[in-house]
Amino acid sequence: NSTTDPNHAANNFSHDCTTCHTTSGWEPATFDHNQTGFPLTGAHTPLNCIDCHANGYTGTPTDCYSCHQQDFNSTTDPNHVANNFSHDCTMCHTTSGWEPATFDHNQTNFPLTGAHLTLQCIDCHSSGYAGTPTDCYSCHQQDYTSVSDPDHVANNFNLDCTQCHNTSAWSPATFDHNQTNFPLTGAHLTLQCIDCHSSGYTGTPTDCYSCHVQDFNGVSDPDHVVSNFSHDCTICHSTSTWSPATFDHNQTSFPLLGAHAMIPCISCHANGYTGTPTDCYSCHQQDYNNSTNPNHLAAGFPTSCENCHNSISWNQTTWDHDSQYFPIYSGRHQGRWNVCADCHVNPNNYQVFECIFCHAHNQSDMDQEHNNVPGYIYQSSACYSCHPNGNG
Repeated sequence: NSTTDPNHAANNFSHDCTTCHTTSGWEPATFDHNQTGFPLTGAHTPLNCIDCHANGYTGTPTDCYSCHQQDFNSTTDPNHVANNFSHDCTMCHTTSGWEPATFDHNQTNFPLTGAHLTLQCIDCHSSGYAGTPTDCYSCHQQDYTSVSDPDHVANNFNLDCTQCHNTSAWSPATFDHNQTNFPLTGAHLTLQCIDCHSSGYTGTPTDCYSCHVQDFNGVSDPDHVVSNFSHDCTICHSTSTWSPATFDHNQTSFPLLGAHAMIPCISCHANGYTGTPTDCYSCHQQDYNNSTNPNHLAAGFPTSCENCHNSISWNQTTWDHDSQYFPIYSGRHQGRWNVCADCHVNPNNYQVFECIFCHAHNQSDMDQEHNNVPGYIYQSSACYSCHPNGNG
């Protein structure tokens, strides 16, 4: 009853004196605070009981704020009261001391990285700590508005700065053009932004012609404008360079084969590239007219040149006279003629042919030799009727 520090009776201490006293003596007494719900650590360890138990031992609060309210209220950097900080002091403080305090910003929804790590709290929290924005633009509006290459404001750039910038520094910035609908390849990789975005970044066209209209108009071989070429430049050009250009003629309705593969475009497209005919005669009319063996024009040959000629050479014909008409490249007539006119004596009609003129025949001998041959007449067509293969 006589003990005052602490007052056992007033604090309604347990009557189990062994909790703090031993048989060695009433004093000194010991109490293991670590066996309670509030173990003593750090700066709490050397305190006197009365420092925390001035109002007694029953119902003593265990939260920091109850004892450290004055510390909380007097702190100005940052001002805990004005910023409505949590009363859970353990978020930043430890029992080692009220100062220095630590705060793990990475446990918030805005982890500090890059240049943000070296900032003072006041740099971002000059208006307080409650409701501080986490988007870049709110802090970097001046950076955004002051950029001139490219002008972010005039070009209505997205306010999401992370598309090009990172927390290491505002400059240099990076932009991955390949994440857009116009990936940069070939010669486009080395261009400056202003080369394509001289009119701004909003609504920039992605078709080749919009940027290469001058290239398109300046080409003379072939003349793209006169020939009414498609504005889809990718048909012949690539992003590597405007010249040389490539065009796969084999993807058209007129694949280039044989001698056609080697000739320049202008040879067939002297009148342009629109409506160019694909039939042989249109280009080979002069070859047709100049042919004398046989004379195509006089004989009225059909103008479907592909019936006899191929794309390798005009003079390399594929006329199957042997199987379709009469064997002149094989059998007894092989090597016995020089020109078509040897047999086709009428240059205007190749259906007319003569056998008699070539052979050492005379009618009296032939008449006698064909005596009693039914239907015999001394006429070439009759010879062919009996001798369709040229044999005796």
